Amino acid sequence: MWLTKDDFRIKAENFDLSNGLNILRIICGLFLFPHVAGKFAGGAVSAATAGFFAKAGFQPSEVWVVIAAASECAAGIALVLGICTRFAALGATALLLFAVYALQVVKGFGWTWNTGGYEYPVFWAITSFVVALEAWKVHLRQAKPRVNAMAASAAA
Repeated sequence: MWLTKDDFRIKAENFDLSNGLNILRIICGLFLFPHVAGKFAGGAVSAATAGFFAKAGFQPSEVWVVIAAASECAAGIALVLGICTRFAALGATALLLFAVYALQVVKGFGWTWNTGGYEYPVFWAITSFVVALEAWKVHLRQAKPRVNAMAASAAA
């Protein structure tokens, strides 16, 4: 099954910091929040951010800023809490790849972050993808015994 009730449960094991993947998942989620806050200045959409979105071709830019912020916030919360991790991490990966696309459209190719390049979003896209990949592996391992049990009971 793609999505189960268990995906929406906040479990104590999600916060076991002796598990490096939990640390990575939580950090991936936390690092999205400054981007949410940065899209707003004084409680409204930042003019600079709206201008950047417009230059990247996202029209109407203010609406896309709000969509991006809401998506980053939802993915961040889900990753921090360990809710629907495999989908939240894939969503974060997609958001970060859109950021890379926007940087390419607006500024052209540039790698290092301190010069406006996309080193930072590429790094976090890869990191989020690794979190998604590991979450899918866990999900498939947990689903396999259920499938085997159902097959055994059907054969009996």
